[in-house]
Amino acid sequence: MSPRSAVAELRPVTEPYYRATGREVEVFGAAHAERLPVLLKGPTGCGKSRFVEAMAAKVGLPLVTVACNDETSAADLLGRWLVRGGDTVWQDGPVTRAVREGAILYLDEVAEAREDVIVVLHPLTDHRRELHVDRHGETLRAPDSFLLVASFNPGYRRGPKELKPSTRQRFIGIDFDYPEPTVEAEIVATEAGVDPAIAKRLVVLARKVRALSELGLAETVSTRLLVAAARLIRAGVPPRAACGHAVVAPLTDDRETRQALQDVADLVF
Repeated sequence: MSPRSAVAELRPVTEPYYRATGREVEVFGAAHAERLPVLLKGPTGCGKSRFVEAMAAKVGLPLVTVACNDETSAADLLGRWLVRGGDTVWQDGPVTRAVREGAILYLDEVAEAREDVIVVLHPLTDHRRELHVDRHGETLRAPDSFLLVASFNPGYRRGPKELKPSTRQRFIGIDFDYPEPTVEAEIVATEAGVDPAIAKRLVVLARKVRALSELGLAETVSTRLLVAAARLIRAGVPPRAACGHAVVAPLTDDRETRQALQDVADLVF
């Protein structure tokens, strides 16, 4: 599998930190019990991937993650024949491996994947729960423990990259957003190991930037960026500089917009 086509990772079952903000844990548990595919919807860096990691640990299953993009093909996910030492051998792709092992399969940013990938996944998302591996002449039926989870950001891409209704209706949906201020500050403080007062100021900065719709940012300040800034501060970087490197720089390259964002950070700190 080409590293540019898809990034797949089999993670050990550990207990990552996750702070619930609603009924998402309860709904996920019920979906897994009923073998219902799950679609996580929400902005970048709001905790979707961490949630899946935490749920995999909670139910005691391995997690296979695939970062989808427009070069991800069905062969990347299902597997391919390889020549090794003069022999032709089959190598399972991450989707096939996840089905065989009864793992949780997480397709991150599934809307970015090519249409042939989506079509291959359809039999896994209905009553059949099957995966057809044509190149290997095999049809796998998913064990009860297997669960397909996908995520996408509805507001990030429009047009041809939007998930089709026929695909969306194969999943139950769990909506995510940035947490309310006190919860977000708790998450930042816990994740980064900083003083709660620093975390609160970072959340104030995030809320101010999120309200500045006139800046026309493609993405706004995520909880993930706040954690990165907090970690820089914990490492000894002055707060204003930490915000510049971890919050402002990732959001834009426009000089005027960067200055406006830095001014907000300087005001908060």
